[in-house]
Amino acid sequence: MANMSLKETMAGFNFQKIAKDLVVTALLATAIFGSTIAFKTKTAPGGLVLDLRFDIAFYIIAAVVVGRLLLWLTFWRKAPNKASGDILPKGWRTLYAALLAKIAKRFAPTLLVFAIVFPFLPFTDRYLLDLGVLVLTYVMLGWGLNIVVGLAGLLDLGYVAFYAIGAYSYALLAHYFGFSFWMCLPLAGILAAFWGLILGFPVLRLRGDYLAIVTLAFGEIIRIVLLNWYQFTGGPDGLSGIPRPSFFGLEFKRGEGNFADFFGLEYSTIHRIVFLYFLILALALLTNFITNRLRRLPIGRAWEALREDEIACRSLGLNTTVVKLTAFSIGAMFAGFAGSFFATRQGFISPESFTFIESALILAIVVLGGMGSQIGVVIASIAMIGGFEIFREAEEYRMLIFGLAMVTIMIWRPRGLISKRIPSIFLKKKKAVSGDLVAQGEGH
Repeated sequence: MANMSLKETMAGFNFQKIAKDLVVTALLATAIFGSTIAFKTKTAPGGLVLDLRFDIAFYIIAAVVVGRLLLWLTFWRKAPNKASGDILPKGWRTLYAALLAKIAKRFAPTLLVFAIVFPFLPFTDRYLLDLGVLVLTYVMLGWGLNIVVGLAGLLDLGYVAFYAIGAYSYALLAHYFGFSFWMCLPLAGILAAFWGLILGFPVLRLRGDYLAIVTLAFGEIIRIVLLNWYQFTGGPDGLSGIPRPSFFGLEFKRGEGNFADFFGLEYSTIHRIVFLYFLILALALLTNFITNRLRRLPIGRAWEALREDEIACRSLGLNTTVVKLTAFSIGAMFAGFAGSFFATRQGFISPESFTFIESALILAIVVLGGMGSQIGVVIASIAMIGGFEIFREAEEYRMLIFGLAMVTIMIWRPRGLISKRIPSIFLKKKKAVSGDLVAQGEGH
């Protein structure tokens, strides 16, 4: 019996194929990491010296080969007398799916409660509060871009341009006219939405890669204008001294009549950070609420129809011009709100804060979270922004770890962490549709 079970176990492996694959993996890993990790230049008296790190490169190459072998032994293994390589029994898979469904149902409310009480937890300090503010900023940006990419299916690589417009709108209005944050916040959103309309008109007939190129060019045009219009925007020097927001007229400063004195508290700089945290949390929740409401309205259903098939959308009598323009303008409006908050939080802005890498990061959050999924954007934002901070000490290995994580996600969940699409309108029963069963439309 033992020999039979061993034969049955070994029957699921093609040793020759695995050996060839491991050899190729080792050669590729040696070519990549042997040139990037094994050699490092260091500054020394008299010039540069070469630091040889063959031991670190060897460990990384060995880890890649072992990881590839483990994939062959588990996920890529084709069991005998089975069409697929499922390792777990069917009962375990059913139990896992049911447990995952229960967790998913309670995950969003639990996460919201945690976000509300986070500033008051015993372990929360200034660093964690700043990190929470940063994560919530990218959550809001991800939800805004999710309207354009996830719901309407329009690939936008220049979303950071609207982020920059919102930030500079607040900074310039406060600098030249003395407007407060609460006056500039809606104006920044309106101006960003206006520029969203301006971008939308030239790209009405574009889709796919052509649309991505035009939006990428738009983002770079905005950045270059901000960089070169020195008399108006400060050019590469940026704008400083941006006013901070107040709490119903109460400033977060020392002295009488300010926030701490009004509430009888001892002055602390943490009060302003906590206020900024709840401010961006409220803005993010407002973005989520409006997006979910719009999904159930005719315009939201029109976005989803455009995402699935633009030709079928036209055949149904929908005005695709209006549908695209509303998606661009509403998504840009939320980016303008986030940009205004970014400016008041930082107190200083410059064109270097709005490069293409920011657009790529926001788009990666939307895609990795699952296009059209609100909770997926939250998970991806926490993983990516928080992950960058966790591996900050890793120095040059941080981007390597980040790239490995991205590749893992692409293999494991090619349609994002949350790959379910829940229709906004259903006839009898609410039913999630697997992303694998949904045909991809134009542009995504």
